[in-house]
This record gives sequence, C-alpha cells and structure tokens, in this order.
Amino acid sequence: MCICSMAYEKELAAAKKAVSLAARLCQKLQRSLSQSDILTKPDNSPVTVADFGSQVVVTLVLQKELQPEPLSLVAEEDSGELRKNGAEAVLESIANLVKDTLDSDGYYPSSPLSTDHVLRAIECGRSEGGSTGRHWVLDPIDGTRGFVRGEQYAVGLALLVEGQVVLGVMACPNLPLACDTQKPSSDEVGCLFSATKGDGSYVQPLKGDGTPQKVQVSSIDNPEEAKFFESYHKPMPIHSSIAKKLGIKSLPVRMDSQAKYGALAQGGGEIYLRFTRNGYQESIWDHAAGSIVTTEAGGVVMDAAGNALDFSRGKHLCHKTGIIVTTEKLKPWLLKAVKESMEEDKLHLLQLQHV
Repeated sequence: MCICSMAYEKELAAAKKAVSLAARLCQKLQRSLSQSDILTKPDNSPVTVADFGSQVVVTLVLQKELQPEPLSLVAEEDSGELRKNGAEAVLESIANLVKDTLDSDGYYPSSPLSTDHVLRAIECGRSEGGSTGRHWVLDPIDGTRGFVRGEQYAVGLALLVEGQVVLGVMACPNLPLACDTQKPSSDEVGCLFSATKGDGSYVQPLKGDGTPQKVQVSSIDNPEEAKFFESYHKPMPIHSSIAKKLGIKSLPVRMDSQAKYGALAQGGGEIYLRFTRNGYQESIWDHAAGSIVTTEAGGVVMDAAGNALDFSRGKHLCHKTGIIVTTEKLKPWLLKAVKESMEEDKLHLLQLQHV
C-alpha cells in the first residue's frame, strides 16, 4: 500500500461503508418504486425519496465514522421541496427508509430518526467546495432517470483535498462485474469501485465481502475496434460525428450515470463522450468519483481541449465544451477527431447564419 493510500485509510473505509449502505437503500426502493416516490425539481428533472434517503445515509455515516473531524459536504440535493407544505408524508417515508437501512446493518439499532434529523442531514450538503481544505463530494443517485426506469445508476462519493480529488468510491448496483456490459449474468451484477490517488483502482462485489480486485482500462489501440459510451438521455449529434471519424463500427453503449466511468475503468469500453447543450454547467458531483476511478485504472479524463478537469472552482466545472474519457493509447486519435468535429460544427453554424 502506498503512502497516499495509508494517509486516507480511515476516509476510504468510511466512504465504502457509507456508499454501500446508501446503495442498499436505493436497491430496496428501486424494486418497489411507485409514482408517489418521485418528485419533480424546479428544473423539471426527477428526484426520488431514494435520492434524499441516500444523501441522509451517507451524511450520517460520514459524520459518525470521521468524528470529531467536521464534515464539509458538497451534495446534489437540498431540502427546499421537503420543507414545503404537503411534503410531510414524503419526509416520513424518507426517515423510515433511512432507519430501516441503518437498522438492517445494526448501524443505529435503537436510534430514533425524526424528520428534523432528515432535514438537517440533507442540509449538511450545502458546502461550496473550493481550492482549500477538505470537502466530500456526493451524488446520492447519479442517473435518477435510469434509476426510475430500473436501469443503470450510481452512488458516487469523492474526497477533495486542496482542490484535488484524492479518493473516490462509487456503487453501481446494476453494472455487471464482468467487462461485457451487454451480457450481464444475474450472479455477477453490482459493483463497488474504489480508488485512492496513486494506489490504483479496484472493484469488488457490492454484496458480500469480496476481495477488491485491481482494474485496468482496455489495451485496445485501434480506434476502429473501440466501443464508446454516451448518456441515455439526449445524446448530442457530435458524438456520432466523432465516432465516424474514428471509424468505430459498433453502436454506442447508452447508459445513465457515472456507471460509464466504472465500465470504462474495467475495460468494458474505451471511450466516453459527454457533450452538452450550450450554457449547461457540469456539476462536480457528476464526475468527481468516476474520474478518479478511471484515471487510477490508467484512463484519461479531460475536456475537449485535452485539459484535465478542475474540481477546485466550487460546485461547477469550468472547462471547454465537452468532456471526453478514454485510454492513453486512444487519446491522440480521439483529440484529433474531437477537434475536427468541433471545427465542422462551427462552420455549419456559420453557414446557417448566412442562409
């Protein structure tokens, strides 16, 4: 074990405990999800009682495991919708879900959990992060749309120290342990990824006490043989342009959440493309855990200009359009295809403006 890993041994154990329990909560609810469990945020994106419950579980576990250290947490969900009149039943449902999850592990066997405790735990995630100090970064359910459909989602937790991601843990309950993301077998589904800076990336079964196994990105060096991942929801046309320039023959693998990072880290594909609409700001919780899992497995995470992502600027990433993830062997090919496709896009827009 390297010195860096030993320095964060306590934090890694706490993160794995927190994420595993949060994933257990999510799995339980996904099997019985009803319309009353789904709310709509002001931006029209879905949020479920599992999103809130997962955030509460992670917060409570980190607070207990890391005491007396104060917890600075940058998390996706806030309590605004839950403090409105009429949200009492939802709050009670979240409290019961969290208590059942912790009780099932003997974690808080006799502790009463009130709705006030739930609200305070959610509001603990209000930190802004930044370039100084230690901040945990949490996405309690990344890929809520996939969660609602019964498909891929992830619980992602990372630790920032002085603006650098030094540790990441990610649960992907519906991702197969084997590399083939298209043919999962029922007894090989459910991954818990973990990575510490300088110590590699590991995966173990989400259930049970399996030994963590080191993972490595694919060794494919011919871009025509590469498989690429993109989001299930509204993939951008530039993705197909890039794939065409690379000569990729296979269809894209579409899935929600940072599960794409995990699949790439264990060699299930070679390229992940994420271009978004103009003006969209990427949140750090959507990439922090997945990025270190992938880079410690030998992968590369960068913006469209080839720069590493900067997690030190607060809740949002400041980067040039697009995030691309790949292997060192395919990086030159991919950057060339991205540059050509972006130049063609700009030319096309200029031509439209003059029609």
